[in-house]
Amino acid sequence: MEHTLLLNATYEPLKVIHWKRAVTLLFQGKVEVLEVYNREVHGISITFPLPSVLRLLKLVRAKDIHKVKFSRANIFARDSYRCQYCGDKFDVKDLTFDHVIPVAKGGKKSWENIVTACWRCNNKKSGHTPLESGMRLIKHPCEPKWLPHVTITIGIRNTPENWRDYLYWNVELDKDEPD
Repeated sequence: MEHTLLLNATYEPLKVIHWKRAVTLLFQGKVEVLEVYNREVHGISITFPLPSVLRLLKLVRAKDIHKVKFSRANIFARDSYRCQYCGDKFDVKDLTFDHVIPVAKGGKKSWENIVTACWRCNNKKSGHTPLESGMRLIKHPCEPKWLPHVTITIGIRNTPENWRDYLYWNVELDKDEPD
């Protein structure tokens, strides 16, 4: 089935949601329908067009929506897929994450204590601190203030035509076009 573009009350694109979530928001009265697909949703006693673009009726603070999720993929993205001990870049399959201060020594599972590591360096460090292992961190870990590229990426060819008026495209305008 189709996906739905969800906009903030200010028409700012927030995210792409599954059509079932879109229908739930619609029946909860939290959104208005701006665009529909040429398909219908059929229930026992109701039929209505499948929503393509929805706008929230109440403003949602975007920084809450766009907070970077603490996950293995985002740790790797934050560290640019580089081992934070040897500095080499690896494929995801060759990476793991490491607690800078091991859990056994009071280390927490947090942005500030977990780094990307290759298997070799992770095994070398083992259950010790970098200092105890004679290893140095390339950079100290912190929570990213940006959204990693592993968030929503929509190819222009795959984007439904009726979404295009609501998305901000970074396209240079032709110089011959009037302002």
